Amino acid sequence: MKIEIFINQGIHESRIAIVEDGTLAEIWVERPESERMVGDIYLGKENAVLPSLQAAFVDIGLERTAFLQVRDMVEADNDNDDEDGGSGRRNGRRPRQYPPIQDLVKKGQEILVQITKEPISTKGARITSQIALAGRFVVLMPTGDWVGVSRKISSWNERRRLRDVVRKLTPEGHSCIVRTEGRDQKEKGFRKDLKQLQRTHRRLSKKA
Repeated sequence: MKIEIFINQGIHESRIAIVEDGTLAEIWVERPESERMVGDIYLGKENAVLPSLQAAFVDIGLERTAFLQVRDMVEADNDNDDEDGGSGRRNGRRPRQYPPIQDLVKKGQEILVQITKEPISTKGARITSQIALAGRFVVLMPTGDWVGVSRKISSWNERRRLRDVVRKLTPEGHSCIVRTEGRDQKEKGFRKDLKQLQRTHRRLSKKA
């Protein structure tokens, strides 16, 4: 079977077609407005702070202002990371208490944010100020002091090994999660990944 791939990129859309033995088999059309934005990082400006909602609207340069809740401004923990060796700090405890959002940000203040949920309909994007930088083997967060491992890595011995390796490489004042791709990786691979993520964070911090 002869397979050909044709790509046509225009101002308003990109088209990819797969032709098998001269017959169109598949076609994809992608428009700029449909591009995924989750994970994108912006330097935003506080448009309005709403104490009644404990939230703020942030202008990040899109058509609609983004929505930032107070819980997305406070340092995350590793509850979503793993089951063994995680903090488990929610079990049997009262809901977490957050400081008033008006004590954290002011109208007109610039803030570095990351999109966690794309805009839909009339709603703007959901954002967080807790930046998470994803590498090949790890996700680095420039806050906290914990190390976690993907739940998809089930071996207890491997989880412990990975946590020990990455903990000694993680910069002070940072947190890190080992991704599934980090399974069986050696220290050298993690060190290279973390150095690249640290460089990225420094560049972002300078822009902010």
